[in-house]
Amino acid sequence: MRSILQKKGLRFIFAANVISMIGSGMNSAAVAWYILQATHSEIALGTFAVVQTLPAILLLPFTGVIIDREDRRRLVMVLDAARAVVIAAVAVLAFEGKAKVWELYAMNMLVAAGFWMFWPTITALIQEMTPDDEFIHANTFLLAGVQGGWLIAGALVGFVYNKIGLGGVLLLDVGSYVLSFVCYFAVRKGRHVVPRPAELHADIVAAEGAVQKFFRELRDGIHFLRGHREIVLLGVSWALFLSAMMTGVVVTPPLSDNVYHKGAVGYGWLNGGWGVGAFLSAFYAPMFIKKFGARRSIAISLGVLACLMTSAPIMPVLALAVVVYALMGSGRGITGVAMNTSMMVQIPQHFMGRVQNTFYFAGTLLQVLQSYLVGAVAERNLIAGFSVIGFVYAIGFVTATWPVRIHHPVELTQAE
Repeated sequence: MRSILQKKGLRFIFAANVISMIGSGMNSAAVAWYILQATHSEIALGTFAVVQTLPAILLLPFTGVIIDREDRRRLVMVLDAARAVVIAAVAVLAFEGKAKVWELYAMNMLVAAGFWMFWPTITALIQEMTPDDEFIHANTFLLAGVQGGWLIAGALVGFVYNKIGLGGVLLLDVGSYVLSFVCYFAVRKGRHVVPRPAELHADIVAAEGAVQKFFRELRDGIHFLRGHREIVLLGVSWALFLSAMMTGVVVTPPLSDNVYHKGAVGYGWLNGGWGVGAFLSAFYAPMFIKKFGARRSIAISLGVLACLMTSAPIMPVLALAVVVYALMGSGRGITGVAMNTSMMVQIPQHFMGRVQNTFYFAGTLLQVLQSYLVGAVAERNLIAGFSVIGFVYAIGFVTATWPVRIHHPVELTQAE
C-alpha cells in the first residue's frame, strides 16, 4: 500500500480530493440546511436532490467520449475552476442577504454538471496512473481522501454555519477548489491521453467527420457492454447504490430537525458520523475485499445498508442515530472501493469513461424518481421515507448476488 504514496502524481490527487471534499461537504450540508429552514419542506429538499441530476441526464450520455479522448488531468482542472466561479457568484449574493432558493437550485445544478463529469474522470485518471495490482489500494486511498474531507466537513459544518452563515461556507468551498486546482496542476506535466487500439482502418478513420467519429465512439462503448453481462450487473448495482446514497440528503436534515430537534448541529453530527465510518473503512476495506471477494463484498455492504437505513429514524436518541450513520458510512466505503476496483479490473482504460458514464446516467435517472418519491413520502412519514431508500439498497443487494459468470479481466485487444 505504501508504494501508492511513493507516486508523486497520486499523492497530489489524493490531497486534492481531501481538500475539495471539505469544501464540497460543507457546501452541500449548508445549502440543504438553508433550504429546509427557508421552506420547511422535505419536497423542497427532494427538488434540491433532483436538480443535481438534471445536468447528468443531459450530459452523461456524451461526456464519456470526451473523458476517453482528452487529457483527464486537464479536464479535472477545468471542472474545478468552473465550479469555483459559479459558487463564488452565489457566495456574494449570500453575503449580501440576497440569495434565493431558486438561485441555490441553479448553483447546485451547475456545480452538479461538473460533479457528474468529475467523478468518472478522476476514476479513469487513477486507473490510468495505477499499476494493475494496486487498484484496491488506490481506490482505498481515494476513498480515504474523499471521506476524510467529508468527515472534517461533517464535524465542522453545523458549528461553522451558525458562525459565518451560508455565504462564509460557500466562500470556503471556493478556496478548496482553488487549492485542489493547484494540486492537479502538480500531478504531471504536458498533455497525456490514453492510447487505444486501432478501431478502424486508417482510410475509414480519415473519411469520418468529427460528429461521425464522436457517435461511433459512443456506439463502441454500448457494444462493449452488450458483450459483458457481468459488467452490466455491476453497473446496475452501482446505479442503485448511487441513487440511494444521493437521496439521503432528503431525509437527513428533517431527521435532525423534526425528530431529535438538534438543528444544524445535529445535522453536522449525522454527517460527521457518516464521514467517520467511511473514513475508517479505508483501513479495513482491502482486507474485507480480499477475504470475501469484490462482488460478495458489494452484496454484503448493500444488504447491511438496507437494514441500517430502515432502522436509522427509529433510534431513540441522536447519539445512536450517529452510530447508525457511522455504520452506513462504513458500508458505503466498502461498496465504493469494491465497485471501483471491479470496474478498473474489468474495463479497458480506453472504455472507462464511456462505461462509467452509462452507469452514472442510470443512477441519476433513478435518483430523479427516487428523490421526489422520498420527499413526498417523508413529508407525510419520515420513517417511510427512510424505508424507501432502504428498499433501493435491498434491490442492489439482489443484483449483486444474481448468478453470473465472471470472466477474467478484460484485456486491451485489437478486436475491441
